[in-house]
Amino acid sequence: MNSSSSFSLSRRGLLAMAGIGLASTVFPRKIFAQAGGGVLVIASGQDIPNFDPHTATGYSASFFMRNVYDPLVRVSGNPPEPQPALAESWEVNEDGTEFIFKLNPAAKFHSGNPVTAEDVVYSFGRALRLAKGNSWMIRDIVTPEGVTAIDPATVKFSLTAPYAPFLQVLPWIFVVEKAVVEENLGSDDGETYLMTNTAGSGPFDVARVEIGTLYHLARAPEAWQAGGGNLDGVVWQIVRETATQRLMIERGEAHIAVDLTSEDMDSLEDAPGVVRVIEPEYRTFSIKMNTEHGPCADVNLRKAISYATNYDAILDAAGYADLMIGPLPHGILGHDPELEVYRTDLDKAKEYMAKTETPEGGFTLKMMHVSGLEQQRRWALIMLDSLKQLNIGLEIVPMNWPDMVAACRSPETFPDMFPVYQTANYGDTDNIAYAAYHSSRNGNWQNAVYNDPDTDALIEAARTEIDPEKRVEIYGKFQRKLVEDAPDIFGVLERRKLAMRDAVKGYQFTPVASNAIEAWPLSLG
Repeated sequence: MNSSSSFSLSRRGLLAMAGIGLASTVFPRKIFAQAGGGVLVIASGQDIPNFDPHTATGYSASFFMRNVYDPLVRVSGNPPEPQPALAESWEVNEDGTEFIFKLNPAAKFHSGNPVTAEDVVYSFGRALRLAKGNSWMIRDIVTPEGVTAIDPATVKFSLTAPYAPFLQVLPWIFVVEKAVVEENLGSDDGETYLMTNTAGSGPFDVARVEIGTLYHLARAPEAWQAGGGNLDGVVWQIVRETATQRLMIERGEAHIAVDLTSEDMDSLEDAPGVVRVIEPEYRTFSIKMNTEHGPCADVNLRKAISYATNYDAILDAAGYADLMIGPLPHGILGHDPELEVYRTDLDKAKEYMAKTETPEGGFTLKMMHVSGLEQQRRWALIMLDSLKQLNIGLEIVPMNWPDMVAACRSPETFPDMFPVYQTANYGDTDNIAYAAYHSSRNGNWQNAVYNDPDTDALIEAARTEIDPEKRVEIYGKFQRKLVEDAPDIFGVLERRKLAMRDAVKGYQFTPVASNAIEAWPLSLG
């Protein structure tokens, strides 16, 4: 995934990403940034891992899917509210177990074929079969047999249990064209094909890719969505260093930067032609520990590390942020602001260290972080200094995001410490709880290894409970259980920090996946 070769793409997707001997063509940043009215440049430090809407995760993948594919329902506004997408309207029964969606008759795939109820049924079935990507959001709530086509334009969902956030999760289950995927099934349900090809109906499609450099999306000729801006295309440009992202914004070489530090934002405060977006959202930063393999499988060591951590330094390095009080973001349903959590206490750290098999330390842990992401590098250095107090070393390994995701596949490849930003895709506690701590997520970056049956049971009870007071009670038990298990170092709640040129028109902040920019409503003027 480190190749810089360029590839020619068809309208519906990439040609194979290997063995294509096309000449590399460099598209200078200024050409994109100054293109006549049309090409938005977004500077990001994260590659897009693959193009399959039912397997890819991470904010770069979310950006790609939001722009190339369509869900039944989109989300926008602050607070976030469900909005029509492929579905122009819907109905729900009294107990919240049955939803009926009417599809927009204008909806078309990039092939020119209409989007039908059968495509929706197929897409949800495929997502559940693969059990990857965002399927965790609907697992045990939606079943393949519970999604049916009433007629070509009507889809019915019969849920296994009431699920209050259902409309909030639908924006992250994307619809593929059944005929295209079935023509390219191979032996893996089309996974190989959709790694590098698309089968969507979104307002943009892939035009050109240089892995590790840029992803160019062009406005789809069949774009049918209402409310669009004047963009001819979008470039997701890989810029590893946040300082370089900032300079590109200052110079007008990029229109939006999504990975900036607090220092970068301070530097841009009076920059001409620059708009800063600094907004609270449900975004946690924690450092996950390997609870299944290696030294951190010992809960006493995890507690020792949690007490040895310099939380003040983590907060200072974060800038626009607050310290987390447990695993949930402040203000979300069920969060306990009085929860007793770990704070720096070297005496307690040594007390728990004495209970381990290596009370004197003398070993080295491994911590990965995203290459070029300055904030994570600083936190890794803080952990290096914190662990020295316990005579523990720390090997700091910067890596590209796809390689970090690959390391999450098993406890044996997962490092001892792994920093994670968890941004809520939907504004409900279930998002953070299920993604970050349910064992069904094992092997994914959100929760690579933590596996506890009691925690699973609490999460499952809360996500199917529609009484808010009962949900609060369950989430209280959930938070106390996680503090006791100490699978993470609970870090900070950062405010989202975006910078953009004032030429960008039509932008509205939404506090879910706000770094996965939805480009269709935007214009350059």
